[in-house]
Amino acid sequence: MNYLAASKNKKYLMYISQNYSYAILRPLQAQILAHGGEVCWFLEGNDVNPDFLADDEIQLNSIKAIKQWSPDATFAPANLIPTFFPGKKVAVFHGFDAGKLNKKGENDHFKARGCFDLYCTQGPNTTGPFKALEQQLGYFKVTETGWPPLDRFFIPEGTNRYKDSSDTRLTLLICSTFSKRLSLAPKLYEQIKQFSQHGKWRILMQFHPKMPTEWITKYKALSNENLTFVETDNVLPLLQAADVMLCDTSSILQMFLVQRKPVVTFCNKAPAKHLLDITNAQEVEAAIEHAFTYPAELINNIEEYCQQLHPYADGKSSERVLAATNELLLSNKKLKSKPLNLIRQFKMRKKLNYWGW
Repeated sequence: MNYLAASKNKKYLMYISQNYSYAILRPLQAQILAHGGEVCWFLEGNDVNPDFLADDEIQLNSIKAIKQWSPDATFAPANLIPTFFPGKKVAVFHGFDAGKLNKKGENDHFKARGCFDLYCTQGPNTTGPFKALEQQLGYFKVTETGWPPLDRFFIPEGTNRYKDSSDTRLTLLICSTFSKRLSLAPKLYEQIKQFSQHGKWRILMQFHPKMPTEWITKYKALSNENLTFVETDNVLPLLQAADVMLCDTSSILQMFLVQRKPVVTFCNKAPAKHLLDITNAQEVEAAIEHAFTYPAELINNIEEYCQQLHPYADGKSSERVLAATNELLLSNKKLKSKPLNLIRQFKMRKKLNYWGW
């Protein structure tokens, strides 16, 4: 059966709470519209900017409006979603597994929270753990699809505003997570300040949206002809524009690796042979210089890793997500009931100020 064609006249809600989620879900939106479906957006919380919505994108401003519109399925690049929304709930992930552990020493990436009917996984190293949970819990389905935002890596989109054909220097992209414990921002400030002054490389910088304001301000002040600080809802053009990345334990480094480009990490919590991990700030510059040479062994290690992380290079992950969702909508197979999770649902209702049914 052509499950893409089944999108016609169906309704799909995009549920987001961070600006970076626009870029995650827009390739999926494009496929829905191309196959005759309808799309609306719900923006949860103060961390997502409605100004990033395009003129032709429709926003639903309340739970009542969602109930009235009655979507067939809701997509969320998040760990949680209200179970009281109509239709099926589909998890598409907000990033790759970066190896971060919570305060209990657990990996939150591989955790089912009783919210979703379908997990669309990115590659074998995500699919395996979720398939095990599917068998154990039985209230959701798992389908390996690839990750929608990466479709744009494999489909040319025209001019990249972060590339400069008149500047022949190699380009370094510096990214960091927001956690004080994990972030390179407070630990490598002096080194990055020197990089911005010596001018050997063209430097682009981008931080996680939750990065403390003090560090954003400090790094913005370094901006000059060698260093550009970027704030954006779509990091993909930045990733495409750079030759090497300097990062910490942020999941954005996996997105960069999918391009088969080297990443230098500082005190990464899951160091491995596909990364050039450095723990001494004085060695970072030499590691970056080495990465710019694209050493053959490192590139081979990156290739092996990417075959497990995200083996899809056809630009059709969004199509697979949509097809898997429609297959679930049309399926007669009964899933087990989700756990009630009364405390979590109370917190979600309180957060959204919704007490109806």
